[in-house]
Amino acid sequence: MIDKLDSALRFHQEALNLRARRQEVLSANIANADTPNFKARDFDFSSKLTQAVERGRQSMTMTSTSSRHISSEAQALSEGDLLFRTPNQSSIDGNTVEMDVERVKFADNAMRYELNLTVLSSKIKSLLSAVQ
Repeated sequence: MIDKLDSALRFHQEALNLRARRQEVLSANIANADTPNFKARDFDFSSKLTQAVERGRQSMTMTSTSSRHISSEAQALSEGDLLFRTPNQSSIDGNTVEMDVERVKFADNAMRYELNLTVLSSKIKSLLSAVQ
C-alpha cells in the first residue's frame, strides 16, 4: 500500500525538487547579470526528472539491514550537471546572461512550480477522499 502511495507522489516530489533547484540556478544567473565573464548556467529539466524518477523506482527495492548502510535517497544536482547556455548575442565583457531570456525562463519555471503544487494538492485531496 505504501509503495503505491509513494509511486503516486514520487513524480511530483521529484519535479518540485528539481523546479526549486532550477529556480536557484536561474536566480543566480539574474544576480550575476553584471558580473564580467559570468557564464549563464541551466540544466535539462526533463532528462534530470526522468533520471530522478528512475532512481527512485530502483531505490524502492533496496532495504537497509544496518544503520551503517549508505542511504538510497536521490542525490542532489551536482555542478557537473549544470550546462553553460549559449547566448544569442555576446557581450563585450564576456557575460552570457541575457536578462530577457532569464526572466522568461524564471517566470516559466515559477509558473510550472505552482502548477506542480496545485496538481499535487489535488492528488492528495482525492487520495484523502478515497480513504474516507
